[in-house]
Amino acid sequence: MTLSLPSPAQPLRIGTRGSPLALAQAHETRDRLSRAFDLPSDAFEIAVIATTGDNKPMIDADRPLKEIGNKGLFTKEIEEAMLRGEIDIAVHSTKDMPVEQPAGLVITTFLPREDMRDAFISPRFTAIADLPQGATVGTSSLRRRAQLLVRRPDLNVVEFRGNVQTRLRKLADGVADATFLAQAGLNRLAMADVPATPIPVGDMLPAIAQGAICIEHRADDSRAAQMLEAIHDSATGTQMACERAFLAALDGSCETPIAGLAGLDGATIRLRGEILRPDGSESLADELTGPAEDGAEIGRTLAASLLKRAGPGFFDWRG
Repeated sequence: MTLSLPSPAQPLRIGTRGSPLALAQAHETRDRLSRAFDLPSDAFEIAVIATTGDNKPMIDADRPLKEIGNKGLFTKEIEEAMLRGEIDIAVHSTKDMPVEQPAGLVITTFLPREDMRDAFISPRFTAIADLPQGATVGTSSLRRRAQLLVRRPDLNVVEFRGNVQTRLRKLADGVADATFLAQAGLNRLAMADVPATPIPVGDMLPAIAQGAICIEHRADDSRAAQMLEAIHDSATGTQMACERAFLAALDGSCETPIAGLAGLDGATIRLRGEILRPDGSESLADELTGPAEDGAEIGRTLAASLLKRAGPGFFDWRG
């Protein structure tokens, strides 16, 4: 079957959130498809779709994200638009994605993973260890909050939401002494002027899928599937299968501090995982190595091991 390529008259419609980072990721997807099929950029149309998660920060700025919804806050409206046929594909930060897709939608494509590390951001300090006793750190991430309090229980951790630009503005306004951002986001936005220090993954294990872009499409859209296959990065896909299986087995959500990172060394995959209590009172970590083709099973096995160590009372705080 001949592939029917998009054109300026009938463009492929790419759905995305409207933040600068989301747009940068959509443009990267467009540019990769354009190069792969030797198409002009106007053979693609980028459609900005406001999500509940984008609107909530304006009306619930001081409430933790877990109190107003889960990861679907950043995807629901985009996925509904795709199911209605208003867009053809959707570009997401994989760490924002629930582990289960709505009926009729699939994720088959991942772009090459960017830097997966967290970045410590402060105009005055260069590392967590440099923060004075009782310093204020802003973050909306339960994972980062818990990991920080494990190491520095003396710190005052406050809610700190919004896109990259919003959080940097809050920092400049003195709302906090420091915050964290994903190094991948800073790289994709070419924000080399931000006072950022990448944190080694041995010091702060990142969120599941941090730094990875995924592309979603309708399960019955063979044209989108064929086109996306041309830009899929198999190494990132293997890592995501492992990490997301780990997350799914832990029933991961915005209410659960979970960290994990899969790394490839030839045909071998190594998964490091961590679960924490939100107040930093307890942290459990472990790792597992095996054949890369068994990545999903390795993720599930490591999750089961951590859950067994944690015991039935570990997640009592979730209610």
